[in-house]
Amino acid sequence: MGKTYLLRALVEQCGGFYFGATAGTEAESLRQFSAALAEYVGSPVAFTFATWDDAISYLFALAAPGNRTPHGPMADGPFLVVIDEFPYLVKVAPELPSLIQREIDRFQVEESRMRLLLCGSAMSVMGGLLASSAPLRGRAQLELVVRPFGYRAAADFWGVAADPALAARLHAVLGGTPAYRRQFLADDVPESLRDFDDWICRTVLSPFSPLFREARYLLAEEADIRDTALYHSVLAAVAQGNATRGGIAGYIGRKSVDISHPLNVLEDSHLLAREADVFRAGKSQYRITEPLINFYEAVMRPAWTRLESGQATEVWGQAAERFAAQVAGPHFESVCREYVLGPGRSLLSTSLGEVGSGVVTDPKERRQIQIDVAVVEPGTGGSRPSVALLGEAKWGTVMGAGHLERLRRAKELLAGRGMDTTHCALACFSAAGFSEALQAEAARGGLLLIGLDELYGRAAPTEFVL
Repeated sequence: MGKTYLLRALVEQCGGFYFGATAGTEAESLRQFSAALAEYVGSPVAFTFATWDDAISYLFALAAPGNRTPHGPMADGPFLVVIDEFPYLVKVAPELPSLIQREIDRFQVEESRMRLLLCGSAMSVMGGLLASSAPLRGRAQLELVVRPFGYRAAADFWGVAADPALAARLHAVLGGTPAYRRQFLADDVPESLRDFDDWICRTVLSPFSPLFREARYLLAEEADIRDTALYHSVLAAVAQGNATRGGIAGYIGRKSVDISHPLNVLEDSHLLAREADVFRAGKSQYRITEPLINFYEAVMRPAWTRLESGQATEVWGQAAERFAAQVAGPHFESVCREYVLGPGRSLLSTSLGEVGSGVVTDPKERRQIQIDVAVVEPGTGGSRPSVALLGEAKWGTVMGAGHLERLRRAKELLAGRGMDTTHCALACFSAAGFSEALQAEAARGGLLLIGLDELYGRAAPTEFVL
């Protein structure tokens, strides 16, 4: 995501000490840290700290009142210390958080000039630093997760904002990770939608590309993940459309109780997200948050041997249906929800409530109506819960009158359950377009039609009229 880039830029601007940890033994890591610290303070000889206790004590002593740090425009001000990839150090020296806590408590923030930034890629480890019984709980003044670009910013970054169809496909595969364009692909960007198939075969699906095994590495770098085969199976289950706990367990041949730990680890690692059904209390579904992992599990992993042997063109030619159903379709739904949270907020006549998805049961027709984009405002005091938006999203289907009728029926059912639907907007999201009949309905008012041009800000959606 560019964490190291941002941290290095901060140190260059403000001065301070930067240390980037690497995977190694405790002795080697301590030796590397000692050498970097000696170089920073200008010592003619290398430091030889016997323990991490000695090293951390010396580091904090540099920020003690009256001491002057050796470099940067803030030499007499706060002392900036950045330790990057901190999980590597915690793995070999688990006492480090306790040592840091002791020094923080010894030198209160008001008295010490220390400004310590701990950074890492392993989300489960970094999140655990501030957990309930962790030594550093209550000592942090900032907890910042560097997130990927949103779909619009990603399109600008890749230079494809003028082609929403290409931008949507690119984001469905690689998401908004900045490093994938420059560090991984050396600015190899598809020239047009026509070039997308060739581009994906020569990059993501090529065994010679750094991106080819990246999804595996993303999983392997999480410290709490031991049996990667089990975790890949869980992710594959979700990618195949088995989004409930029971569905995942059935897919991998385990009992629901047996997959609690891997699900929790994947959630802590921010690789899986559990999203509640906005209409049914206690119901939820899992979604893979990293697009490249979803693409790997749905398209690459089932044909891994063939891809390793260089058959990318053949594999991709046979994966069109899987890509649409398991990658682009679900991703398009999440993009539509992101749109409602951001640029589409102005389309709603009421304040923004909870944005999500859910299922409305139709007992008369004995069916379930899937609502891909919903905005629900919980009731407060004497007011009833209200529905501000009901929407359906389709990636490869031209939407017609039948989709609108489902939304109207869902609205009617929710009203029958006691929810306020007076100001409920109906919306159809489609990457493939809308039928003439649906466009005529929108022209009469009461319906929003939102396509790729609207999602990417190249056109204004049909205005909703009550």
